[in-house]
Parts: sequence; structure tokens; C-alpha cells
Amino acid sequence: MQYNPGWNGSSVNLLHVRAVGPSDTLHYIWSSIGAPTVLLVVTEGASSALCINWTQLLSPTPAGAIWIDPASSVVYSTAVVFTKVFEYSKTNMLEEVFYPTYDLSTFSWDSINRTLNHTALTAEFVGVPAADPTSSFSNGSLAFRVTAYKTGGRDGTLPSLLHTANSSKVEFVLAGAAPRGNSSWFTLEVATVEETGVAQRLRLARSIDDEYAPTVFETYSLVAESQNDSSALSFLQWKATAYGSQTPKREDSIQCRSGSLQAANWSLPGSSIVHAYFGDGVGSTYTISAINISFGGEDGNVYEEKRYLSWSALLGFGQPPRDTFSPLVISIMAVALGTPVVLLLVGSCVVLFAQRKRYTEYEPIN
Repeated sequence: MQYNPGWNGSSVNLLHVRAVGPSDTLHYIWSSIGAPTVLLVVTEGASSALCINWTQLLSPTPAGAIWIDPASSVVYSTAVVFTKVFEYSKTNMLEEVFYPTYDLSTFSWDSINRTLNHTALTAEFVGVPAADPTSSFSNGSLAFRVTAYKTGGRDGTLPSLLHTANSSKVEFVLAGAAPRGNSSWFTLEVATVEETGVAQRLRLARSIDDEYAPTVFETYSLVAESQNDSSALSFLQWKATAYGSQTPKREDSIQCRSGSLQAANWSLPGSSIVHAYFGDGVGSTYTISAINISFGGEDGNVYEEKRYLSWSALLGFGQPPRDTFSPLVISIMAVALGTPVVLLLVGSCVVLFAQRKRYTEYEPIN
């Protein structure tokens, strides 16, 4: 993990996470320059390096300021951008009242150098609106917590996402910010940037409950697929739940809804690292898609009471991890379904055996 490689200042945040394998290298470039963004780049070989022209990157025209050397080693690249947060409430007539949007590209972000943990492979981007006329963030903040993984496994905290060594986790946290209405819902807008020949698909997997994420029956995966062979290139995966506590429990769950995937007809912030890497072709040569993820409840009081909202998502390369039943659930199902079958078989055998060995005291008449 490298913080602002090649730059001595801490007024901006850029975190480079590099994972080297036997035949390829994975690059995750996180930044709060512009809207919070992560670039995902996979290259052939183990010698590819991230290059940054900081003077150009921090200028009004950053196109070409970020590249991978050698450029010929790049196999695939994409970007995920967290652009805006919407807040709205519902009236008695079920009408939605929207409040001024929080544009994350205008937020003021703390230096992540103080939260960077090279041992745990974690970092935290914490920000507040540069202009806050309603003082909603006077005692609050918005954060994106980043975690990289060395090996596969499962998170110890809910929603216990299953991860691989090729993936990373991002956690969206809204803490202490005062809602501007009664029973407020919050919506996070997420945009993706893809190359020509790559299409985004939103998949929904439903399964019965297990011990890892109680009461959560749905898992969403936003998968980038090659249009040539339909192979999965990258993914963003999340459980259909959020939580209202720093140490989440089942009772702290907050309802999470995912909108449909839409082709974005707007442009991304011009100073973001997306333009620095992809150039001016964003929106023409490269396609932008967006999805809204909403958090709230039927009564809408969960965040208003606890002033805390946490939502986790996994992102990485290749196919998204596929969750399976835990050994405990498999054992319970085996006992629940197997016991009646065993009793039926044993009962049938007893009946057949009894019919074959009927006993009588009378001798047969010749």
C-alpha cells in the first residue's frame, strides 16, 4: 500500500494498493480527488508500475496524468465512482420530498495518512461538505473505509461478506450527520466506467437464510462482462442490508434497496482520477453506468435514532464470490429432511419383515 506515491503533500488523497501474483498484477487506486473513486487495473507480469504526473493531475486538465508502465501490459481496467448522496423523506400522501443533494466531489476530505494501517491493509477517507448551510454535518461525517485482503475468507462483522485475495472491501459510513427531514432515506449513487466491448449486468441471487447474514435473503452483483465471450471481468457485490451500529447485530439492520442499472447521460467530475487515467473519452469511448442504492426503513426512524449508517460492498476481478450454505445449515437440513426418510424406510422394512414371518399355532391340513 502506497500513500500519494511520488508526492510529499497530504492535501490530497491517493492510495495505491498493488497485489503481485505469479503471472499478473492487480492495481487498486483509491482517491478522493474529485468524487471518491477507485480504479481497478489488471496487468500481465509482475513488473507493471503506477505512474503519476502530479502537476498535471492537480491541474484543471488532468487527462493522461495517471498511467501504467508498460502500457502494453494492461489487460483490463475499470473504475467505480461514488458520486452523490441523496436525502429524501416521504409525506403522509406517500410523496417523496428531496433535499439538496450532497455532491461528494465538493466535499473536504481529511488526510488518510493518519488512518492508513499497513498491517491490517485498511484506510479511511473521511469528509464533510465544503459548504454546509444547514449545519447537518456540524457533528457528523461521511466516510469510505477501504480494506484489502491477502487471502480468501469471510469478514467477522455483519454482513460477513465472503471475499478472495483478488478482492477488496469498501464500507460507506454516515455517522452523526443530522437528517434534514422526518423519517429520512439516504441514497448513494454509484457510477462505473467501462471500456468498449464490456457491458454491465446487475445480478440478483436469492437464497434461504444462513448463519453468516441472518434475515438477509438477497445478494446483488454488478458484473462487468465481456461482450465477446460473456466472461466476468470485474464485480461490485453487496448484501441487501445496511446496519445502524458500529458493532452491528441482527436487530441493527437497515433496509437496503437497489435501483435498476441505468446508462448515465451525465458527465463525471472533471478533476477526478477517472479523467486522469481514461482521458477525455469518458462518456464516448468509455461508457458510464449508474445505480442508486437506498437505505431506510418502513418507519424511517432507524438512522434518526442512532445517527449511524454502514453499508459494505466487495469489489474485485473475475467472478464474484458465490456464497454457499454453512456446515451448520447443511447439518440441520440433513437432520430435518433425513430423519423422516429414515423413519419411513425403517417402518417399511419392519412391515415387510412382519408380513413374511406370520406365526400361527395351527398345522396346515393335508
